[in-house]
Amino acid sequence: MTLNGSPTPLRRLEGKVAIITGGASGIGASAVRIFHQNGAKVIIADIQDEVGQKIADGLGEDVSYIHCDVSKEEDVRNLVDAAVDRHGKLDIMYSNAGVIDRTLGSILDVTKSDLDKVLGVNVMGAFWGAKHAAKVMIPQKNGCILFTSSATTNISGISTHPYTASKCAILGLVRNLAAELGQHGIRVNCVAPFAVATGIAGPCDPMQEEMVETMVTSWANLKGRVLKADDIAKAALYLASDDANYVSGLNLMVDGGFSVINPSMLKTLKLMD
Repeated sequence: MTLNGSPTPLRRLEGKVAIITGGASGIGASAVRIFHQNGAKVIIADIQDEVGQKIADGLGEDVSYIHCDVSKEEDVRNLVDAAVDRHGKLDIMYSNAGVIDRTLGSILDVTKSDLDKVLGVNVMGAFWGAKHAAKVMIPQKNGCILFTSSATTNISGISTHPYTASKCAILGLVRNLAAELGQHGIRVNCVAPFAVATGIAGPCDPMQEEMVETMVTSWANLKGRVLKADDIAKAALYLASDDANYVSGLNLMVDGGFSVINPSMLKTLKLMD
């Protein structure tokens, strides 16, 4: 098909209904925009009400905002119920909301409040999202449950202990869910980003974001490119679409090959040159 002499853009989620948690910023906001561009009706779930509503208003009637603290099961239940009441079904549950404790350091420095915060949002949010999405998708015999994990599931020592534990827990949940829910035609996957400036540790100004990008790029294996939130959202789009209709149980690494290299060996070889 052509439109005014140009190819019609492929809309890979045409007619699908998607919930995206943490959809008011970072990877979530990119996913909201890209899923909407690809034809999905999108529900943004977040606790950043003003920002989330502004994104929804800017994208039009097929995008709506619902306040949701994913660490609270009742909020997640209400979110899924509202999506089904509004659109009659739920095709994609993208549990992307996440937080990180700000201090890199020894396990001796970790406090209970660190654990409660990170596990409460990252793990319990993922768990409640999957549970209530499954209640809707099992009768449908169809659906996609998707999570944002992290490169920490494959690489040690690049993040805090609570954050790493939470993301590894998500990967374990994905694999167990893929085994159970595959019997009902439901696919379960996650996207595992390398470090990307998303504001997960709190808001930062453009100069700080540029500094983070410069630092991350210096670590990266794949040179000449900068990993952006849109890159993660595009990977999520693939997993959410029918292009991945036989993909389940996958932890899709979006890390430019970082997790398959031995940086110590590369440094040693460079020193020998």
